[in-house]
Amino acid sequence: MATQSENPYKCSLCSYSCTRNSNLKKHILTHTGEKPCKCPLCNYACTTNGHLKKHMLTHTGEKPCKCPLCNYACTSNSNLKTHILTHTGEKPYKCSVCSYASSRSHTLKSHMLTHTGEKAYKCFQCDCSFTTSCNLKKHLLIHTGDKPYKCIYCSYDCITSDMLKRHTLTHTGEKPYKCPLCSYASAQNYDMKKHIFKHTGEKPFTCSLCNYACTESGTLKRHLLKHTNEKTM
Repeated sequence: MATQSENPYKCSLCSYSCTRNSNLKKHILTHTGEKPCKCPLCNYACTTNGHLKKHMLTHTGEKPCKCPLCNYACTSNSNLKTHILTHTGEKPYKCSVCSYASSRSHTLKSHMLTHTGEKAYKCFQCDCSFTTSCNLKKHLLIHTGDKPYKCIYCSYDCITSDMLKRHTLTHTGEKPYKCPLCSYASAQNYDMKKHIFKHTGEKPFTCSLCNYACTESGTLKRHLLKHTNEKTM
């Protein structure tokens, strides 16, 4: 992992630092809410040309990255690499504090914040703060009312690409996530991850206050309320 001295470009609004000025400029946009890259076909706008290129595929329906092990296809190589891990079961990103492991580096980064409690990404329009830039971006849409992701089959629109992907599967009936250990298949990667735990017996979400462990972060959050005496709505 890079040290602070290896990351000379530092954000003046949070603890983020990086090795390139261009990356810092992109990061600053998460604070300002500016989206300079605009889609010519709809009102979608984003912070980078790379994100805009991926968005354009939602208009064309093209999925150029195809899995060699099943009929799964997607719009980016990074998503394909992550999908391949559902076949191999590999989780290369491991927590240094507990037994948690993930197939995605950014998921591990988010998990680490459950240990530190840090919420470095702050909304410039209200007092909310978040553990990831992705969650901040989603939150900012609450202020703008923008729903940039549109379904090509109906009038449904939403604030994230993941929500649109899940919705689209209700039209296609596709179940791209196949279990490598049995015949189970699912429409969502999240459901597949939960299913794999039935084979492994793993419970990666552990309570820091007692010996409780479970398979879902939401279940752990509800458990933690028993320690704080808070009540769910």
